[in-house]
Amino acid sequence: MEQYSIEVKGKAIPVVRVHTLVIGSGAASLNAADRLHQFGIKDLAIVTEDLEGGTSRNTGSDKQTYYKLAVASEAPDSPYEMAEALYSGGSMHGDIALVEAMESLEAFYHLLSIGVPFPANRYGGIVGYKTDHDPKQRGTSIGPYTSKVMVECLLAEVKRRGIPIFDKHLVVKLLAANGRAYGALALNTTALADGKYGLVLFIAENTVFGVGGPGGLYHASVYPSVHTGAIGLALEVGAEAVNLTESQYGLASTKFRWNVSGTYQQVIPRYVSTNPDGSDPREFLRPYFQNLGEMCSAVFLKGYQWPFDPRKIENRGSSLIDILVYRETVIRGRRVYLDYRTNPGEPLMYWRAGESRDARRGAVNTAASVSEGTGKGPEPFRFQDLSAEAYSYLEKSDALFGRPIDRLKKMNPLAIELYRTHGIDLETEPLEIAVCAQHNNGGLAADLWWESVNIDRLFPVGEVNGTHGVYRPGGSALNSGQVGSIRAARKIAEVYRERELRDEDWTEVAEHTTGEMLDLIDRILDRQQRTAVPENTAGASPIQDSEQYRRRFQLRMTEAGAHIRGLAKAAAAAREALEQVRAFPSIKARSLEELPAALTNRHLVFAHAAYLSAIQAYLEAGGGSRGSYLVMDPRGKEVHPLLEPEWKYKPEAVEFRERLLVTRWNGTTFQHRFIPRRPIPREEFWFETTWKDHREKRYFQERGRVVGSGR
Repeated sequence: MEQYSIEVKGKAIPVVRVHTLVIGSGAASLNAADRLHQFGIKDLAIVTEDLEGGTSRNTGSDKQTYYKLAVASEAPDSPYEMAEALYSGGSMHGDIALVEAMESLEAFYHLLSIGVPFPANRYGGIVGYKTDHDPKQRGTSIGPYTSKVMVECLLAEVKRRGIPIFDKHLVVKLLAANGRAYGALALNTTALADGKYGLVLFIAENTVFGVGGPGGLYHASVYPSVHTGAIGLALEVGAEAVNLTESQYGLASTKFRWNVSGTYQQVIPRYVSTNPDGSDPREFLRPYFQNLGEMCSAVFLKGYQWPFDPRKIENRGSSLIDILVYRETVIRGRRVYLDYRTNPGEPLMYWRAGESRDARRGAVNTAASVSEGTGKGPEPFRFQDLSAEAYSYLEKSDALFGRPIDRLKKMNPLAIELYRTHGIDLETEPLEIAVCAQHNNGGLAADLWWESVNIDRLFPVGEVNGTHGVYRPGGSALNSGQVGSIRAARKIAEVYRERELRDEDWTEVAEHTTGEMLDLIDRILDRQQRTAVPENTAGASPIQDSEQYRRRFQLRMTEAGAHIRGLAKAAAAAREALEQVRAFPSIKARSLEELPAALTNRHLVFAHAAYLSAIQAYLEAGGGSRGSYLVMDPRGKEVHPLLEPEWKYKPEAVEFRERLLVTRWNGTTFQHRFIPRRPIPREEFWFETTWKDHREKRYFQERGRVVGSGR
């Protein structure tokens, strides 16, 4: 590693020069650094906004799943069968699916070798279970914090290897020109007052980009609040993306962001909505089901049918619940809670706004629980009224008794403790929820070695890489991040080991980028004449603070780009998004401490414009409801006879499963095109010829043949 400085606009800007730069400190980035070092690339550094931040470290579920080839079941499994499961979700390349299957065991056993305690039976087999969209027992878990423990073990390896970590360094621009990446410009947030705003240039032969999913784009989000994502940094330099339309949405708590899946639903809590001040509590689901038992059975199914799925709306399926929650929160402006203190149909327990927790302990609403719109009083909750599936599950779990909280104590006491450690006591208070953004199946487009299809030496790994299609097996994202980071590390070590970068290659783009950022920061801090901004740009005043600015695009994404979509609304939102991008020079930071948030908004607002533009393009092409979103259509299919007439949707147009939507910024507008997905390769790999190809590194040269990037 070399460290020196260059002068830009009269300021000495520090330069850190390494062979390979790793951006991000999640499970994929840390694995990339660990494997690069193992493969002989010792001159590398990690740059991260917050070593304690990120989704991998700060998220989970009641039983967070890791997906890999089944190795401890009598039922046979193979990489090709696993690839079929991944590929069958639609809009995923078959060769990528095969890579993720072929290398899943190497990735998994590496985690075992560094101390991730996946459960084994007495014979050493790593036991598994079926997860969503999975025909085999490929899922495994260590509990709610699978990815957190992965990060902790990987970070221990990184520290053991002595890999430098530049913590509290917020990347604000990628350095790229002429189809090649050169590193990044970052902001040292501990040195904002150093006279150059803490700017640091990181110059590298290769850049591993592991910045996670777009957590900061949505108002209703289960991404941890410490994670915003940074895909916009790559999009603005022209990196191609695929399937930005495809994200997962589901029910999650809002005070502490966490998926309410698994046993949180299987114990059958009561769904209650209230006015914003906590008054007028109503059990709002009941009118839309034939009886209380059917409603409770649908709630139970949300446990392992957690992501919203338009295929699970018909016949009062489990995803009808997501629509009803959305209707209460977004359209009617009410608040929705899960109440574990009483069974559905029984008298409501609640508290009024402003009461202390001690004052509301045991408070009971003296009015009976009236199911909204049914005209009926309380209905008895009876286990025998549940579906056979729900009844059998609770029976086998010895949980056919008591209240939801009692069943949760029996089936998963850690689920209660998790919320208690974050100041929420499920025994004495209900849990506020909403339908939230949870995972982006799309992302940056990359080849079989996780190298960007149109920017050389840029390797997006983890959730920022759009390898997933429309539907994916639960837990496959963790496998993809580990496999992808191994592939990137291997390509760098085998092909890009030599130092080729000359000063004249990167100096001009680095100086220009840094100069532009210095000017922008001066404007944000009002230290030079502000760029004129039209008074009515996106309905905003010319001067606005970072918090207001961010809230506007987050609300826009939740209202137009989440699980309920429509062409007219998406098109209007896409136009407003570009207007807000152009209005960014109006943003104002009142102090240096607010500067990082302002610069984060710069790439977040750009990313949200890209996502909305892609959604508009998909809907204009005739795409229908699929994955985790519903496409509203006045001529479409009725969601439920009791809902308003506008609740009609367009069914899936199945031909779109065979295509991927590519999105690219050309410097002026977002351009979109559909490309056919590649099938799963069916080649005969004769050992002697494969061995020869391996020795000669011939398969690394297939980049242009397989990616279909149109370059």
